[in-house]
Amino acid sequence: FLWGWGVMNSTAIKEAVATGYPRDKMYGVWWSGAEPDVTPAGDGAKNYNALVFLAPAGKGKVHADMLKYVYDKGQGAGKKEEVGEVLYNRGLSAAMLTVEAVRRAHIKYGKKPLKGEEVRWGLENLAIDAAAIKKLGFEGYMTPVSTSCADHEGAHSAKIQSWDGKKWNVTTGEYASDMQIIKPLIKASAEKYAAEKKLTRRDCAKEQ
Repeated sequence: FLWGWGVMNSTAIKEAVATGYPRDKMYGVWWSGAEPDVTPAGDGAKNYNALVFLAPAGKGKVHADMLKYVYDKGQGAGKKEEVGEVLYNRGLSAAMLTVEAVRRAHIKYGKKPLKGEEVRWGLENLAIDAAAIKKLGFEGYMTPVSTSCADHEGAHSAKIQSWDGKKWNVTTGEYASDMQIIKPLIKASAEKYAAEKKLTRRDCAKEQ
């Protein structure tokens, strides 16, 4: 299982080729599942796998809009040929979540310059369901997200994508995290950190 990105992973894949280790037995976390992780290894990266929990590679409605309203007008910040790649889609999804958080905060606090804690409220109260995803043009590129003060993740599932030598393909259904195991670990780690840093616990019930 690989953890990391870029040259680290392509080097590991090259070593797998040299030693005869099958790439279809190699799995990376989402950090090691983008084009820069596989393209440097050439054909040797074929059948390598990685987790993807948000924004797989590919193009949908939102990409068509980006090309039409941004790139075709010469206003694209990145390379046009990278539109639809994993890293591009991650950035696009992150930007969308940020905009939606500000939009949600404006609904609660009014359309005015927002304070930091007001934007934080928006980030902690995202409610993006399947209908909203489709309306935003992100259908196929993310799963529903519902955040809260107590849950900043908002979703707890991932899929596996495989590299076919030219592109990533999602090859499985969703795998859900076992929160009965993970939540106690998160709580113990957070409490230890808070104690070490002498932090006061937030009361989420009072902040909603």
